[in-house]
Amino acid sequence: MRSIWNGAISFGLVSIPIKLVNATENHSVSFRQVHAADGGRIRYRKVCELEEKEVSQSEIGKAYEDADGSMIPITDEDLAALPLPTAKTIEIVAFVPASSIDPLQMDAAYYLSANGVPAAKPYTLLREALKRSDRVAIAKFALRGRERLGMLRVVDDVIAMHGLLWPDEIREPEGVAPQTDVAVREAELDLADALMNTLGEVDLDSLHDDYREAVESMIAAKVEGGGELPEHAPAEREGGKVIDLMAALESSVRAAQEARGDGAEEPSGEKARVTPIEGRRGAASPKSSGGTKKSTSTTAKKTAAKKTAAKSASTAAKKSASRSTAKSTSSAEKKPAAKKSAQRKRSSA
Repeated sequence: MRSIWNGAISFGLVSIPIKLVNATENHSVSFRQVHAADGGRIRYRKVCELEEKEVSQSEIGKAYEDADGSMIPITDEDLAALPLPTAKTIEIVAFVPASSIDPLQMDAAYYLSANGVPAAKPYTLLREALKRSDRVAIAKFALRGRERLGMLRVVDDVIAMHGLLWPDEIREPEGVAPQTDVAVREAELDLADALMNTLGEVDLDSLHDDYREAVESMIAAKVEGGGELPEHAPAEREGGKVIDLMAALESSVRAAQEARGDGAEEPSGEKARVTPIEGRRGAASPKSSGGTKKSTSTTAKKTAAKKTAAKSASTAAKKSASRSTAKSTSSAEKKPAAKKSAQRKRSSA
């Protein structure tokens, strides 16, 4: 990979010669501007407003436009004379936990490559120190005519640097959040959690740019002969207002479950379930929800079972009472007979 900047990392009194390499690349399909009538290229020319003629790159300088519109010339010598310690140095100023960096500050990413054999040892030392500390380095560096802020971290066996925006370049989110008070119910949060659990995680390597692939296919078809291009039906998405948030969440959970397949397991080991809320307008009715019919049938079966058990208990109680009455009657009948027998025995004596 071609380096875009050569310099050194300043790590205390240690200096590590490095080369800066772009860590990312843009795969977007680029287009040229053409004259629609004949296909001729449209080009931009740099023209001096005073002389009304095109000028070459070597004739172009820099200037700062003042508030009144006047131009203040700035030369390369003027900029070179400014005190800029980080002109050729990535100066580490602190080591902080990675969690202390706001993702909003993240900018372009670069790889830092050791420049030469002598740089291998200090480079490896800094890399291993970053690994063991579980922290990132905050540094200042100069690139393309301005001083920037950077964050150094370890990626595999390489030190990577993320350009950071200065704190005062992050705008406050004033007026962005909803201006009305909104109450979120626990049931809505439960459904949102169920939806997140159902969607689960994703391997980022499996994601790709569908639009770019479609553009490339279209260009290839035109190059091959300009035949008819395949028509792609637009994805069916319901836009506009959300009429029933709960119904939308429930439908989303069901759609996600169907997309993952009935046998797909959730990250937590349990499958997300949707429990309709009673008394809510728009909740599933027996006509539209098979689950409700099943619940009603189950309830009816349980009620019938309870009635049968109660009837059996009543019958058993009656039988037990009859046996007790018969026993009591038999005992009462036996007592007078025994009394008469005892009297006859005494008379005989």
